[in-house]
Amino acid sequence: SSLPYNPALFWFSRHISLWGSISFNLAVFINLAVALFYPFGDDGDEGTLSSFFSVLLWIAVAFCTAMLFFFPKPFGIRPFLVSVMLRSIYTIGLGPTLILLGAANLCNKVVFLVSFVGNRGTFTRGYRAVIMDMAFLYHVAYVIVCMLGLFVHEFFYSFLLFDLVYREETLLNVIKSVTRNGRSIILTAVLALILVYLFSIIGFLFLKDDFTMQVDRLKNRTADTGNTNIPMTTLAAIMGTCDRQNCSTILATAAEEDEADGIERTCDTLLMCIVTVLNQGLRNGGGVGDVLRKPSKDEPLFAARVVYDLLFYFIVIIIVLNLIFGVIIDTFADLRSEKQKKEEVLKTTCFICGLERDKFDNKTVSFEEHIKREHNMWHYMYFIVLVKVKDPTEYTGPESYVAQMIAEKNLDWFPRMRAMSLVSSEGENEQNEIRNLQERLESTMSLVKQLSSQLAELKEQMTEQRKNKQRLGFLGSNSFHVNHHMSSSH
Repeated sequence: SSLPYNPALFWFSRHISLWGSISFNLAVFINLAVALFYPFGDDGDEGTLSSFFSVLLWIAVAFCTAMLFFFPKPFGIRPFLVSVMLRSIYTIGLGPTLILLGAANLCNKVVFLVSFVGNRGTFTRGYRAVIMDMAFLYHVAYVIVCMLGLFVHEFFYSFLLFDLVYREETLLNVIKSVTRNGRSIILTAVLALILVYLFSIIGFLFLKDDFTMQVDRLKNRTADTGNTNIPMTTLAAIMGTCDRQNCSTILATAAEEDEADGIERTCDTLLMCIVTVLNQGLRNGGGVGDVLRKPSKDEPLFAARVVYDLLFYFIVIIIVLNLIFGVIIDTFADLRSEKQKKEEVLKTTCFICGLERDKFDNKTVSFEEHIKREHNMWHYMYFIVLVKVKDPTEYTGPESYVAQMIAEKNLDWFPRMRAMSLVSSEGENEQNEIRNLQERLESTMSLVKQLSSQLAELKEQMTEQRKNKQRLGFLGSNSFHVNHHMSSSH
């Protein structure tokens, strides 16, 4: 709430994304300079430039400066910074340039930290919240690394490149793919260590002579002053393991080892067996059998050696290591699917009311118009900020209600699963349906009247026909009686 009353802090906080981008770009440029020119000043690769390339570099600086006025900022600033950095390296030297870039990065990160504190309100939440705020601690560690790179050694700047992991969600998912199911991965790794320990014991007991490897020994280095005596490290090692009586024997043995063909036993102790199996067995695609001695088929332990190599390959390399890789890959796939689902929900569902896109099909208001005008989430955010910074004595009725809901962390004031546009359109649809029903009812009534009149006409016709039949029947019976009477009289 103090941001509007502090113009400087408000200005810094508004441009927090800019300070973050500048810090990352400076870190990349500093590490490029260190990678290309370190060590400084011993090979003449900086500070000396031919006149032709010097002129070209000045032209590049002028061109990149002109690009600032014709191209957007992201495309114009980076070439300008690169050209100015190269020009500074070949003008004042790499050391002063790195000091300037490091100081600029440190100042910029301090500005970013001030902006971060202004946006998050870190110090207004108490010291416990400051300690538990991992984002704040991360940026503090970033400032410390900048100071170490500026005042201690340039290699500390390399740690600043990990900021890319913090900035990119995809790389964060790569890290989370290992840490989310960390317990499963650790337990599987413990199982692998147990198996390595068991295979090391078997190798130490039965296959000790097969643990021989080709090694490349370092040649003895003499002192820089041209002294051809035994180096101090070798002499100290020898003097620590011999006395005056057998020192000549140990010196001869050391000389014989230096002249050896480079074959070394690596399983004379159980610890060396464990180290060899762990180091060589897990790093080779075929297991520990790839680095052991190749046995002859006539040896008595040839079959045991084959079983040993195959069991290590199938159990440790194929099953256990692939279990670890499978857990990591499955976790990364789940994180990616979760990210896609979140993006899909944000694209097809209103953040405020939760209505989906298909609810607005064939309506007067489209889904895009709904989330931009009717239920714009930023409008709700601005309203929440207004309620928080406004004097409670000046609240209106709705503002008092919303302030109470926010204090209770109650979201009932959000219009869940309803929208005014859908309510109005539904009302219009109901009125249209009523009109249609009335029209259908009137048309049905007219049809009923027509049918009633037709039925009445039919009824009259049938009555008339019945009367006619009755008359014809009465006349027919009279004529029959007259004829019968006349016939009887004759």
